[in-house]
Parts: sequence; C-alpha cells; structure tokens
Amino acid sequence: MATEGTAPMTEKQASTGHYEDMQSAPRFPLHLAASLKTQGSAYSAETENISANGVLFAMDSDVPVGSLVDFAILLPAEIVGLRRNVQIDCRGRVVRSFEDRGRRAVGVVIDEYHFERA
Repeated sequence: MATEGTAPMTEKQASTGHYEDMQSAPRFPLHLAASLKTQGSAYSAETENISANGVLFAMDSDVPVGSLVDFAILLPAEIVGLRRNVQIDCRGRVVRSFEDRGRRAVGVVIDEYHFERA
C-alpha cells in the first residue's frame, strides 16, 4: 500500500525559500539510514532528526544550499509497528549546510513524500 502527500507550506515559505518559520514543528531524534540523490550525485547519510517539515542529515559530503534532492529513509518494521519495513521516498531542497562534530549537517525541507512498504 502506498501513501502520498505534500508537506504543508505557506505561500511565503514557497516564494522566499526561507526555512525559519518551518522550524517550529516538533523534531524527533531518529537516527536512520538514508540515501540522497542530487543532479548527477548520490550520497549515503544518517538522519539526525526528523519533523513534519524536514530532515537534518549527518553526511560525509556537502550538498550546496538550494540543491534539489530526492532521498529515501528506511523505517524499520519494529519502529512503525508493522511486519515489514517502510520506505519513505521524498523530494525536497537543501536549506542549510554546516559542519557538526566532524561531519556535514545538511538540512532539507520536504516538499513531497511517498510511503512504500519495503
């Protein structure tokens, strides 16, 4: 069973690309394996935290602010209370990138998402 949706975004957020207003959503400190793809590049990452609006990734590579990214996060079955893992396929854009404890921290706003049982 697949589920699709879009993350809520105001007209101001969509037109300006700012993420400050979107940081008010509760963040959950989930450390999950993820993969990111940009135009011509692929990266491995781990989530640091996830909210309804976006994800903060820990990575070994930098992804420039403004980059459009496709990414997938695998939710283990035991976390979601199912027999099978669930993969979340997302499309978004990088709104922050900074150094954090020897790794890159890359903040991505979620523009679209799709749940798929793995």
